[in-house]
Amino acid sequence: MTIAVVDYGVGNLFSIYNVLERIEAGPELITEPEDLVGAEGVVVPGVGSFGRCMRRLSRLEGALSEALEEGTPMLGICVGMQVLFERSEESPEEGLGWITGEVVRLPNSVLVPQMGWNTLSIKKEVEILEGIGEEDFFYFVHSYHCVPVDRSVLAATTDYGLEVAAAVSRDNLFAVQFHPEKSGQKGLRILENFVRLTKC
Repeated sequence: MTIAVVDYGVGNLFSIYNVLERIEAGPELITEPEDLVGAEGVVVPGVGSFGRCMRRLSRLEGALSEALEEGTPMLGICVGMQVLFERSEESPEEGLGWITGEVVRLPNSVLVPQMGWNTLSIKKEVEILEGIGEEDFFYFVHSYHCVPVDRSVLAATTDYGLEVAAAVSRDNLFAVQFHPEKSGQKGLRILENFVRLTKC
């Protein structure tokens, strides 16, 4: 089994790589479009700005879209979730547009960035959240949040003075705003769930 971890020069790659290696997921850092061929799952991490991520990701966009259309399970993490949307207030670059909606800045009424642990409100039962309850905490660090047009993609939200999209799920596409690789045993459980999906 091979889980492709997209190395486009911005992600917190080694944290997610090391956790995937620990659960024997067979992670492989990939930098070229052709490296995605044959991958059983794809992880798109992201740290930093939306625009910088999209500029670096653009050369892989075609290969990623092809893998998604072929049914390869994909997991976006943090900014790797935000780039799945059409646009962001943070940068002029267009997102991948796989999910209709936009990414907006957290309001001035809350402390920005959101940085720390928070629980989830589960909106629908999805395999990637199997074994996760509303009492479980996950680690967030972000200044912008995703607003999908179609709320049916919301798998979980978190309360940060407003409802924030914490996880989305549609067919073979999954994404989380928090960092599962930094969220202890429950974060590990989410990654194990994703790896299990790649075997289906």
